[in-house]
Amino acid sequence: MFMDPVQTLAALHLQSTNTVADFGAGSGMVAALTAALVPHGQVFAIEINKDQVTRITRDALDKKLPNLHALWGDIETNEGTKLANESVDVVLVFNVLFLLDDKVAMLKEAYRVLKLGGKIAVVDWTESFGGLGPKPHHIFTQVMSETVLNSVGFKKIADALPSGDHHYAILFSK
Repeated sequence: MFMDPVQTLAALHLQSTNTVADFGAGSGMVAALTAALVPHGQVFAIEINKDQVTRITRDALDKKLPNLHALWGDIETNEGTKLANESVDVVLVFNVLFLLDDKVAMLKEAYRVLKLGGKIAVVDWTESFGGLGPKPHHIFTQVMSETVLNSVGFKKIADALPSGDHHYAILFSK
């Protein structure tokens, strides 16, 4: 099975009032699933592709998810998400790390927006598979992810969240 965001999100034990930021939201699928899990909270889908921001906004209206807010932003830039300091309970980084040029900058931005005790969930590819996922030299392994998360100041909570056969999922806190 490829990444299963439903199982991964369930393992995070989100609270109905959580504020969640989906860094590199892409099409908004994970953000929409998250918005349904936090009906009294807020979900910010941060995406650099303006067409995707428009799509997420439209889909939130179509799916009647008033708590889902698509924001154009650069997660690799200080304050690029446009979110306030210590305003978020959970940051999601699903299938994004392998794409980034500056992983440390993104993690520093996540650290900035997370409340003390807030969590960051990282899901990424363990391998290239059947032409899907990143090229082998772009794989950012779990060990690499843990190293960079630790370097920014995050502490590991869990390293075996359900994520599918070709991904790893880890959970850290601020």
